Amino acid sequence: MKSAVQSSYHLDSVDKEIIYMLMDNAKTSLAHISKNVGISTTAVHQRIKKLEQAGVIENSISFLNPKKIGYKVVSYIGVFLDQPSHYPDAIKALKDVNEVVEAHYTTGNYTIFLKVLCRDNDHLMEILNKLQKLKGVTRTETIISLEQSINRQLKV
Repeated sequence: MKSAVQSSYHLDSVDKEIIYMLMDNAKTSLAHISKNVGISTTAVHQRIKKLEQAGVIENSISFLNPKKIGYKVVSYIGVFLDQPSHYPDAIKALKDVNEVVEAHYTTGNYTIFLKVLCRDNDHLMEILNKLQKLKGVTRTETIISLEQSINRQLKV
């Protein structure tokens, strides 16, 4: 498990503008950013490197649209473990399930809360059967998303 961030990084208005542009399109050129924020491309590059070194920017990736490749069902699955000590083994096993795209150790009813992408309901049933066979899993509770109305990064 990752621990909470110990300190925060001060972002000025130029840093924020750079971040917003990269969040909108990770492939935005340094020249385009430079033109929009009013500093040199070298200065933009240095700021991005500092933001990466500070851990403010973790990855520069393109997001895959799951629906375009046949994964049309988004579900959230609450996993109940019989003992918290089974958590590390459960997470290790869940990492081998490609359809599990997020896993959260939570308070409340569920021990683990998952976001799972599937092709259809039959595929979801296969995944649920796989999850329910994991050591320590006593039961699961599934919620199917009908629509994702908001999908964004945190604005600072």
